[in-house]
Amino acid sequence: MTNDLMRGTLGVLLAGGAGERLFPLTRERAKPAVPFAGQYRIIDITLSNCINSGLRRVYIMTQYKALSLNRHIREGWGTLVAQELGEFIEILPPMQRVSKDWYQGTADAVYQNIYSIGSEQPKQVLILSGDHIYKMNYARMLDHHCSTGAAVTLATLPIPPDEVSRFGVVEVGKNGEVIGFQEKPKETNIRSPFNPEMVDASMGIYLFNTDVLLKELMADAEDPNSKHDFGHNILPNILGRYQMQAFNFVDENKKEALYWRDVGTLEAYYEANMDMCSISPVFNLYDKEWPMRTRPTQYPPAKFVFGEPGRTGMAINSVVSPGCIVSGSVVRQSVLSQDVRINSFSDIDSSILFPHVNVGRHCRIRNCIIDRDVTVPDGAVIGYDPKEDRKNYFVTPSGLTVVTREISPFENPVSPEFLDNV
Repeated sequence: MTNDLMRGTLGVLLAGGAGERLFPLTRERAKPAVPFAGQYRIIDITLSNCINSGLRRVYIMTQYKALSLNRHIREGWGTLVAQELGEFIEILPPMQRVSKDWYQGTADAVYQNIYSIGSEQPKQVLILSGDHIYKMNYARMLDHHCSTGAAVTLATLPIPPDEVSRFGVVEVGKNGEVIGFQEKPKETNIRSPFNPEMVDASMGIYLFNTDVLLKELMADAEDPNSKHDFGHNILPNILGRYQMQAFNFVDENKKEALYWRDVGTLEAYYEANMDMCSISPVFNLYDKEWPMRTRPTQYPPAKFVFGEPGRTGMAINSVVSPGCIVSGSVVRQSVLSQDVRINSFSDIDSSILFPHVNVGRHCRIRNCIIDRDVTVPDGAVIGYDPKEDRKNYFVTPSGLTVVTREISPFENPVSPEFLDNV
């Protein structure tokens, strides 16, 4: 029965955000296309959830700087579904079919593709976000939606009361019905009926009956005062008019604590990657029953060379992707993406290196994110002196240093005046 229900469901994955809080990593790429855990992109996590859940019809709505994202989807995901059976993972850029504007909000993004959605004639539409790290079986949510007779179902996550300012708070009744919303309140007296010590937060995952969704999108599009956003407008306007249910997050990660991360900021993104370096990572990439998929790339195996005293190639508590060569250097608590070269006598600690980074000899790198294609010259020291790093790189208030080709003095020298305005 679940398979039949899922065949009648269309996934809509919102992947068009500008990702300002991840700048400068999003200077030349969309946020969902940012590398994650070595060989993945952020969007791969949600798409893997779709495939593992049996959701095989997915529209991906892109917008800003989507070239690398489009190529990743085309080459990595299009072959995983059976097109002859009507399955697809398809990119929908802004087509200005019902509007002359780019997407004005999450609801407007879906509204502008209303004809594409209608052409598939789904019974339900599942709205997803492409920038969260979690494991979820959407079929469980669909079963709950249909068994309760809901018109709309929201996925919710229990959070401590002191974190409510970062989330949309959902007020849930004893029978799981949604009876109220609070958008990022400073504090709240609302508590979860599932856990009285916690608060139910929206995960940004919405399951609609198609007739309800299309009707409400058209009404919202005609409202000049609307922000055209699901959390701000669509859901509050539906409240009390249709049956709305909450679905409490069921984690497929098989760990004691629920794992869900919003990687929309540099610090959150960095911490989520560092999680992967733990001896027993909280987010399990090695579960064969819930595999994480990505675009296949043809690189040779990783290699570690030299074993001389003071010149031993090794990686400790690190993620090392195919194509990497660690030559007489030490890598600790770090994530190396594909085709990274670390030359002799260097030390890499608590850092993330994107694809095709080349680190010269005698370098010391700590607490850094180094973007793709950067060549670090011999003897460079990065991440040890934030004040000095700010002269050349992007440094966050917490002291995390981000090196990109665009603002790296190694390949493209820029003026201090430019850096001041970044």
